[in-house]
Amino acid sequence: MEEYIDLHVHSNASDGTLTPEEVVRLAKKSGLSLIALTDHDTVDGIAEAVKAGEKYGIQVIPGIEISAEYKNGDLHILGLGIDYTDDNFKAKVAVCRDSRDNRNIKMIKKLNEQGFPITWDIMMDRFGANSITRAHFAKYLIDEGYVKDKDEAFAKYLNPGCPCYVSREKVSPKEAIEMILESGGHPVLAHPLLYKMNLEKIESVIVMLKGYGLEGIEALYSLNRPEDDVALMKIAKRHDLFITGGSDFHGSIKPDISLGTGKGNLHITKEICPIIMSILQDQSYRKD
Repeated sequence: MEEYIDLHVHSNASDGTLTPEEVVRLAKKSGLSLIALTDHDTVDGIAEAVKAGEKYGIQVIPGIEISAEYKNGDLHILGLGIDYTDDNFKAKVAVCRDSRDNRNIKMIKKLNEQGFPITWDIMMDRFGANSITRAHFAKYLIDEGYVKDKDEAFAKYLNPGCPCYVSREKVSPKEAIEMILESGGHPVLAHPLLYKMNLEKIESVIVMLKGYGLEGIEALYSLNRPEDDVALMKIAKRHDLFITGGSDFHGSIKPDISLGTGKGNLHITKEICPIIMSILQDQSYRKD
């Protein structure tokens, strides 16, 4: 019997809606044998997830998703098998989080200017001391009845060019990859086809990132078509990169994305992603 895995999962330590333990419990219920917790710019949920993994018999790979700036846009770099206890790594991640917090304070001011009575305290009370993202602002607007859904919140207020959008300082792709490598992790380009580039352009970006130390690409992803998976696996093979796959599960904030199966199109096994066996054999990340 094949064991299915999911290497791109979020909890409420960043912008998911389930606690790390709830995510692991859902993984067990969903028949998965392994997940990677890859919250945005934070490792705060990993210890809880690892502990829950021991409780429910689910292997948990410590991970992260770092937002890096590239040509006025984003590239997201996954780090798998990171040493989440390393003080130097945690300090660098904290800088990323501080940048996000500074951006959020400016966004709150812009939302106030649009007539929304939102405050930092409201966001903290509602969402806790998590890594607050634009998705949290969207949920606030939905919960208060100002918009009907996430798409409207982003289209009217939160996307680039909209009245409440604020960019933030981010690390470069090179810095993100180096952070992950220094922590003993394996850097992977997340969801390559979400960056609005054609295959030729994204392949050139992948070549650039490999020069910085990129080791893999997320070839299997919830929003991919079957032909997308094939094309990305061919790119990975051409450039001697391993492949990973993940749902990008966030819980109820992305209700159409299920843990493990995405939109029903994902069936990821350890055999598809051989780097996982290497990570599991190296127990150095389990220092607590």
